[in-house]
Amino acid sequence: MPMIRETIVSTADDAGRVHLAPLGIIADDGGWIIAPFHPSTTLANLRTVPFAAANFTDDVRIFAGCLTGRSQWSTVPCAEIPVPRLADTLAHAELAVTHITEDELRPRFHCRVLRTVAHAPFRGFNRGQAAVIEAAILVSRLRMLPRDKVEREMAYLQAAVTKTASPAEEEAWRWLKQAVVEFYNSPSSEPSSAGR
Repeated sequence: MPMIRETIVSTADDAGRVHLAPLGIIADDGGWIIAPFHPSTTLANLRTVPFAAANFTDDVRIFAGCLTGRSQWSTVPCAEIPVPRLADTLAHAELAVTHITEDELRPRFHCRVLRTVAHAPFRGFNRGQAAVIEAAILVSRLRMLPRDKVEREMAYLQAAVTKTASPAEEEAWRWLKQAVVEFYNSPSSEPSSAGR
């Protein structure tokens, strides 16, 4: 199995509007593959402006926020690509799309790394941060996963948040839990047959 790194990917459209999305990017021979679902803003942006910034952050509120309508995180310009990066991130990589492997569900944008910059030290994750990342992945797939699986996994992850989370992780967890509740209270909450 390839190594996947959970990041915040920033892309931009041809008008320069930035879009932030939590995405697991796939290691690929010294570069990275970005595989957004179809349809998505990230997918449309990469087709229009074939560059992205992979933002490596330990602030899990950004992962949860992007999935729950809280996407106004500060960005700053990158040095070598026409796409901004997160202003507050531990490190970022500036990526250029070299080619695309088309797929009906998740096209793969193969990217070359133009530049990688470290901005702050990484001091390690606590279990609450890891739990929020896993919950964010569940929330991003609510339409694809059975409800009992989501509820089982959220209940399991709750223990790590309760035992180890800082106020930042607790806030992110609340956002994600509310997103799950709202999804299942909406009339269109039936999962698709696509699976995970």
